[in-house]
Amino acid sequence: MSGDLTRARRRIKYHGGSLGAFLCWAVVFADIGTSIYYVPGILYGPFRSRSALFVLMTLFVFILLCVKYAEVTWRYPEGGGVVNVSSQALHPFAGLVGGLLILVDYYLTAALSALSGALYLAVVMPWLTPWAVPATVGALIALGLLNLLGIKESARTTALFVCLAGAGQLAVVVATAIYLGPAGVVHSFGAITMGRPLTPILLLTGYGAAFLAFSGLESIAQLAPAMREPRRSVAYRAMGAVVLTMAITSPLLMLWSTTLLNANLDPNQFISLLGAHVAGRVLGDYVAVSGAMLLVFASNTAIIGAYHVFIALARMGFLPRVLEHRNRIRRTPHWAVLAAVALPVVIIIASRGSVPLLGDLYAFGLLGTFVLTCVSLDLVRWREYRRWNAGLIAFFSVGVLTTLLVVVAWLVNLFAKPNATKFGGGLTLIGLIAGFATYRYYRSRRPAVFPVPFRPQRAAESIAGALGRRPSAGEVLVILPHEQMAAEAVIAEASRAAAGRGAVFLYRGNRYPHQHHELLEVSDPYLKDYAAHDAFSRAEMLARGHIPNRRYVYMPGNLPREMVGEVWRTVAPKETVVTVEDQGMLPPMAVDRVRRHTNGDTTVLHMFTSKVRPLPESITA
Repeated sequence: MSGDLTRARRRIKYHGGSLGAFLCWAVVFADIGTSIYYVPGILYGPFRSRSALFVLMTLFVFILLCVKYAEVTWRYPEGGGVVNVSSQALHPFAGLVGGLLILVDYYLTAALSALSGALYLAVVMPWLTPWAVPATVGALIALGLLNLLGIKESARTTALFVCLAGAGQLAVVVATAIYLGPAGVVHSFGAITMGRPLTPILLLTGYGAAFLAFSGLESIAQLAPAMREPRRSVAYRAMGAVVLTMAITSPLLMLWSTTLLNANLDPNQFISLLGAHVAGRVLGDYVAVSGAMLLVFASNTAIIGAYHVFIALARMGFLPRVLEHRNRIRRTPHWAVLAAVALPVVIIIASRGSVPLLGDLYAFGLLGTFVLTCVSLDLVRWREYRRWNAGLIAFFSVGVLTTLLVVVAWLVNLFAKPNATKFGGGLTLIGLIAGFATYRYYRSRRPAVFPVPFRPQRAAESIAGALGRRPSAGEVLVILPHEQMAAEAVIAEASRAAAGRGAVFLYRGNRYPHQHHELLEVSDPYLKDYAAHDAFSRAEMLARGHIPNRRYVYMPGNLPREMVGEVWRTVAPKETVVTVEDQGMLPPMAVDRVRRHTNGDTTVLHMFTSKVRPLPESITA
């Protein structure tokens, strides 16, 4: 018993990435903060001085969304964002839908950010204006070539340009406040009451359109693998900084740029022109150059995120495996990079560089991603909350309210922006057809299995996710060995033992040396563990005709062997099927009886236990 207590008291250290709250804020703000450069040009046409009112309306929902996305970050430390959370909360096919929605978002981000960067650079180089579209296409191709060469964007480099651009935005806010004076600042807020009458239709349309001012929120979930531990506190501090900076800059810059400038000026350069209007050309040029550089970085971040989503969907079996291939010279995924760059180039050429049109197309993927993430997280909370109290009920209700507010915005855009619905819906439909066809092709050769990843920080929740609402699925625990012949012997014994019942198949992956994870990469270890894919596929092929309730749990190889005992305690099986060699992974237990079966060189044990005693809460805590 003393050995058991010592093992239970042992603290397992989990090393996260290297990004603290500041660098996480920098990467997220490099995506969200760029929206202020092009959103005034998108909202000014249809809403004029009312634009700032709608941005203030969506700011409230944005704050609620930040809370949810920070939770997604620490709940799913392997990253993946909407792909991961929807796959595990709903179904793997929901992860495919989420991946396609975020790809639409990334495509428009890459195109719109690169185009806006060219337009802002035209403030200091006016001759560039008629060449904005060719310059944007050239910039996208150049970014694609840089990614093919393996020159990656680093968080520290991004932080440098974020600080330069953020300082420019803040300088424009301060200069405008000084220019107006205290009375003028107060009086400027009255401009949002002018314009078209606020009908319910106008309120809903403006509310849905203003979400573009806060696009890029998904990037915080993609940064989870690179976050420093503890992820929860780092995520909340980073998102708090994002909320603070966006609350200071976005509404005020939107208000003053749409009310103080001449209507004949180019709204796609409003922030730079506002700086020049209130403080002179030096500030205007500084904002234009720093903003253009940040927009180019945002475009590159979107390209990186897009090709990592392609790779993740290919590893899940929804897209051709050719997207995973890396060239021999630079070891970069050339086909995935090409797919991430080609469509933004086509979009820019087809739209002829129309910022309002690109903004309209943007809404479908952006809000669709928000909706799927929010619904998935609400379901996870509902399943995991054991003891409800007033605080949890209020917290859960606020989360559901956030989901409803985002759903309303998405539905409004579906009807108010038919071009976005056709474009985004068409791309998603094409992706679904390709995904289902690829899945069926691979499944005809080898069954695809989507196991539940075991997370040591939330062991009980991980196993509950595997069992679902059928605890009987855990009557038999099957520990799959790495060696193929031994695994087939174990599966054959498990098929006889769990015939007509349920079984949980557990596979502990190989321990690989530390691998460097790229920025925004989906670092789910199972997606890279092809030996685990083969083991689960064999188990599915051999057991599906005998075991009606089959569940699969994957334990990363970097976790110690003792963590298998946590799975055993949580599942509380009546029978455990394991080889003699792997018996040492199990904790000390009171075994009622043991049956041995020898198949060739493999000896399989059937260990029967009538009751599993969980450890006291004082120890497990």
